[in-house]
Amino acid sequence: MNSLKVRLLLSTLVMTVVMLPIIGLTLTNAFERQLNLAMKNELKAYSYSIFTVAEVENKQLLMPEFLLENQFNVSKSGLYALIKTLPKDKQLKDSNSKPLWQSLSLLTLSLPSLLPSPEVGQTIYSKINLAGNSHLLYSFSASFSENGQPFDITLHLIKDQQEFLTALNDFKQKLWAWLLVLMVVFVFVQIVWLLWTLKPLNVLSLELEQIEKGQKKALDAIYPVELQQVTQQLNTLLATEENQRQRYRNALSDLAHSLKNPLAVIQSNTDMPANASEQLQLINQIIEHQLKRAQSAGQSSWHLGVQVNPVVNKLILTLAKIYHDKKITFAVDVDPDAIFKGDEADLMEILGNVLDNACKAAKNKVSVKVLISGKRLTIEIADDGDGIKESQKDIILSRGGRADTYLAGHGIGLAIVNDLVSSYQGQLIITNSATLSGAAFIISFDPFS
Repeated sequence: MNSLKVRLLLSTLVMTVVMLPIIGLTLTNAFERQLNLAMKNELKAYSYSIFTVAEVENKQLLMPEFLLENQFNVSKSGLYALIKTLPKDKQLKDSNSKPLWQSLSLLTLSLPSLLPSPEVGQTIYSKINLAGNSHLLYSFSASFSENGQPFDITLHLIKDQQEFLTALNDFKQKLWAWLLVLMVVFVFVQIVWLLWTLKPLNVLSLELEQIEKGQKKALDAIYPVELQQVTQQLNTLLATEENQRQRYRNALSDLAHSLKNPLAVIQSNTDMPANASEQLQLINQIIEHQLKRAQSAGQSSWHLGVQVNPVVNKLILTLAKIYHDKKITFAVDVDPDAIFKGDEADLMEILGNVLDNACKAAKNKVSVKVLISGKRLTIEIADDGDGIKESQKDIILSRGGRADTYLAGHGIGLAIVNDLVSSYQGQLIITNSATLSGAAFIISFDPFS
């Protein structure tokens, strides 16, 4: 739910699933009401045509043998008519109501004994079951006058609703079929519209990823007005950071030059004792290492990217030549997509020191594994040497601390590695290899937040 795309898609689906059925129900109800109204108007028109031909003589209702509407003349046609006397005592309901006439279509059917009896001039619409089917009942009461005497009757018109139900069901099927098609089309259009609308965000994400990998230095795509301020601020931040790094490099270069010249003058003194000359050389190496470490600017290199595989291959080729007499076998398993988000010099310094120590300690084998888990970069370098005791792990990370008897080195290599890894907020773990039985150095870097 933290994704804008997911939120917009869910809101679109909810609106589609909720609104279209509501529209369908509304249209169905409206259509049903219109059909009912049409049927009532039709029955009303039939009632007028029947009353037109009805006559009263000597308190007798006279009706023609056949009506103009042929459905009244055909048995079980679905349209029926019945005229009954209007009961004078409403308390008795239909007890005094007598049939006066019925259409030929009703001859073979039997009606319920009780039918509505509205007041004179009033109409009642209702439904009844006739021959197992639902029918609409239209009841209308009228009064004929003969010699000043009222003659009240009730006309009942009955129409089969099968045609009405068939039309309604056909309308529902077509409506819901089209609504389903409309729902699919609407969702498809919304998805296309959503992808088009969020395309600038995808482009921004892609450009940021390219900047992280060092493939670009600034955001140069064309963005909508709403994102232009964000992209301009990001470009300003990137440019400012790059300028600061460049000024820092220049200042450090000047510092290195100013320190090396006095050291060179002192080292050129032939009368200097051997131990003093050695210490000056050590000072010179420490200054170079510290300048490299400071120049990397650690965390400020978050947007740079270095492919790990070429660096590992270059170091292994060099170390294989240096330690050719030991005939070391290198087992290399590097994820081709592995990226170190920092300076290449720092990566060379980290891997070079650890691999050099592994080659010194190894008997025959050194393994290098580099993998990506999510955005976490993990480097594991192991050897088949004697391993490192638990009590020695802190010692070898301290400056001048040694856990070996190597002839070369001053004991600061792993301390520099530890400092560089820390500057990138990484983690260095020293353990024993489960496969080679020697020491294993595990270095991991999480992406900068």
